[in-house]
Amino acid sequence: MDVLYFAWVRERIGLPKEQVVTSAATVLDLVEELKAREERYAAAFADISALRVAVDQELTDFDAPLAGAREVAFFPPMTGG
Repeated sequence: MDVLYFAWVRERIGLPKEQVVTSAATVLDLVEELKAREERYAAAFADISALRVAVDQELTDFDAPLAGAREVAFFPPMTGG
């Protein structure tokens, strides 16, 4: 699946997008897999309460299932103004 990173998440990880092969059942499982990769991922996902996630371009929660998902995007909350 494609995993996309936006704003400071992209800056911490150093990539805008990557292909990930995963056996994760939920978004949170995917986050745990990514955090275990190396320190830059652990830093980016240290506080998931500061992140939002979309699965196949639909805003969702971290307990969302990944079965059949083609894309997961991580980004900070957006503010208007």
